Amino acid sequence: MYRTWEELYSECKACQKCELCKTRTNVVVGVGNPNADIMFIGEGPGENEDLQGEPFVGRAGKLLDKMLAAVDLDRNENIYIANIVKCRPPQNRDPKPEEQEMCIGWLRSQVKLINPKIIVCLGRIAAAKLIKPDIKITKEHGMWFKKGNFEMMAMLHPAAVLRDPRKKPEAFDDFLKLRDRLEELNKGEV
Repeated sequence: MYRTWEELYSECKACQKCELCKTRTNVVVGVGNPNADIMFIGEGPGENEDLQGEPFVGRAGKLLDKMLAAVDLDRNENIYIANIVKCRPPQNRDPKPEEQEMCIGWLRSQVKLINPKIIVCLGRIAAAKLIKPDIKITKEHGMWFKKGNFEMMAMLHPAAVLRDPRKKPEAFDDFLKLRDRLEELNKGEV
């Protein structure tokens, strides 16, 4: 386990555990406040993320930032964002189970260093890996799960909302639930 962010970033950026390292431009470790109360976790970097070395910087990231701002949250101030896998799968395909397994140690180290109050899984892949394997994202997004010391919620992936804008109201409702839960936790009500 890593004691510092510098150790984690340095070793993660040199990782060659799986085949994804051969086609990456950048290792996308994470971004945000390392002392955040909320950690967002997606499945893996896309093309823009691979090029810029930061998670959620494309169209889906812009939508995520807008929804965060609407509930007074910000990726640079009170959120940390990471992914299950740190390298882009070719053609933005879903990360394979073996790739997720090879990479999960990096994420566990990030969670341990941050020790967030809340973990939000963006999309089915992250939710199935971290909350429960048989999660039904369209039915169970916005629901709270308790795992260990963490409050966890699955949300619709911003890319899915972009593909089907009719889902925007229910996606935004999850952000309102997130804001309310954080307020409850900070007041010691939960």
